[in-house]
Amino acid sequence: QVQLVESGGGLVQAGGSLRLSCASSGRTFSTYAMGWFRQAPGKEREFVAAISRSSLSRNYADSVKGRFTISRDNAKNTVYLQMNSLKPEDTAVYYCAARTFFPSTSSGEYNYWGQGTQVTVSS
Repeated sequence: QVQLVESGGGLVQAGGSLRLSCASSGRTFSTYAMGWFRQAPGKEREFVAAISRSSLSRNYADSVKGRFTISRDNAKNTVYLQMNSLKPEDTAVYYCAARTFFPSTSSGEYNYWGQGTQVTVSS
């Protein structure tokens, strides 16, 4: 069983930055691909970014490419999402997720989820 706990959300002005963290319990973090998803009010959950076990492969949604960076520290059992040049449309609850082996852009393929952290970007 993997438990994920996100942190780092908050209120920021447009153009600002935030760094989200997702800490994982257990000793097998390095065996999981990790993803970040977000869900805005009234909208479906959408893919943001994913990273492979070794960090060699990273994928981003077109809407965040060039502004967001996903990274991980396997020694700390933590995955990060650095968000720069934030826009009001980035406002959402952000979730991290884990799945065995390979990263995916599909939320249905992830086995474990955190509780989410709210990101609000004001204009």
